[in-house]
Amino acid sequence: MLDFTPVRAKKMKISQLAAGLTKADLARLTNEMVDAILSLIAACTDADVTFTPDDPQANDTYASSAAEVNLPWTLGHVIVHTTASSEESAFLAAELARGVPFHGRSRHEVPWETVTTIAQCRQRLEESRRIRLASLELWPDPPDLTNSYEVAPGADPTNALTRFVRGLSHDDSHLGQIAEIVRQAKAARERVKVA
Repeated sequence: MLDFTPVRAKKMKISQLAAGLTKADLARLTNEMVDAILSLIAACTDADVTFTPDDPQANDTYASSAAEVNLPWTLGHVIVHTTASSEESAFLAAELARGVPFHGRSRHEVPWETVTTIAQCRQRLEESRRIRLASLELWPDPPDLTNSYEVAPGADPTNALTRFVRGLSHDDSHLGQIAEIVRQAKAARERVKVA
């Protein structure tokens, strides 16, 4: 998997990390990321999916209501969020690769409240893998890597490679959160067994 540490430490730009990657590399990295998340949730049960973890730092600035801003995310919530974000990056990357100017977001997120079983989490991850890999097949030969936009004023230009890698970076940023939810949920199950 890509190491995003230098990007997060501002020692490298994400465009530098993405430079030289091919569609085949992006497919491999997608498979590695989805496999990593599936590995993290391999021993989870349905109860773990809806378990509310302790997360004193919960702060969702994009929450749909004020009541949800500080709501800790369940495993189901994190899975639908990460997959939606990576799929959005994949679709935007495909458009950029085809020479389509950036025109805004391309996002659909499954309502997290509807994801209540570990089978649904696994299905969502496998579906997301399929969607992301299929999006790479939309890239022409060769892709337009000069077509770019600024994600923020003064930011490094984002082209198709960088946009796709931003999705992987977003996934990567939630790996620790997923591991912590799984750890807390398992500990809660163990306490119930002992009681």
